[in-house]
Amino acid sequence: MDIHQLRVFASVYKNRSFSKASHDLHLTQPTISNHIKSLEDEFACRLFDRLGRTIIPTKEADVLFVQSAEIIEKADALKDALGELKKDTTGKIIIGASTIPGVYLMPKIMTEFQKKYPDISFQIIIADSGGIVDSVSKHELILGIVGAKLGNEYIDYLPFVEDELIVVAAPSKAEKNNMTLREVISFPMVFREEGSGTRKEAEKILESEGIALDEIHIAGIFGSTDAVKQAVKAGLGVAILSKYSVADELEHKLLEEIRLTDVRMKRNFYIVTHKKRTLPRLYDLFLQHVIAAKEDLSSGKVLHAQA
Repeated sequence: MDIHQLRVFASVYKNRSFSKASHDLHLTQPTISNHIKSLEDEFACRLFDRLGRTIIPTKEADVLFVQSAEIIEKADALKDALGELKKDTTGKIIIGASTIPGVYLMPKIMTEFQKKYPDISFQIIIADSGGIVDSVSKHELILGIVGAKLGNEYIDYLPFVEDELIVVAAPSKAEKNNMTLREVISFPMVFREEGSGTRKEAEKILESEGIALDEIHIAGIFGSTDAVKQAVKAGLGVAILSKYSVADELEHKLLEEIRLTDVRMKRNFYIVTHKKRTLPRLYDLFLQHVIAAKEDLSSGKVLHAQA
């Protein structure tokens, strides 16, 4: 028995006619008859007595009609409620993001999204990439954006936008504007903490160039990108940072880029979701908006979003 069979039965019962039910429901009369027979077989009773061209409901049909009317009414109400839920564009979206996308990319994207859906609010939880991935895998977060692809069997990684890591120094410390990566590591260096996507990507690039961390004079390790920038400005050392995170400092000459002559340091940001979790409507709407924003981000239109 299914809701469709009950709708067919109710139409036959009300019309006292297979042909009228067929007309109302846009079904063939054999289809109508098959549905009624299926119900009669399931309930082991006759539902209609056929007297020539007239049909008369049995007592069993009277009982079934009362009960099926309630079921159909509740099914219609449920359909309407779910339909309204699909139209609902109010609520709160909580996003986990590593520092660079969370601080430098998401504010602009959220602003544009709120122009379409003004009744939606946001909460951004900033943590390192490892922490965000872990929270999504444990269902503590629904959606995350991170700067490194980490091994986790429960996570889907959707490439978001490309980032470039660059070497920056205080203007007073930048002896020349172009160096090899090995020349750069002759200077004291400042790093993010372990677990940071930026740190992981920097280490990966150094390793690919045959440079071990123990070859580097690490002058300081800090728990935020802003702290690293402040240390570099103070002259503590040079740093490898996202181009998005230093756009304002480069524009206002608070930091200077040391261009590498032998290597380009590229990485992807990733949108992370749980493989077995269906995104709620608001999150799905926002995800589609984020994906649509990739082109603007890739072209550099969102470089100066403020923290």
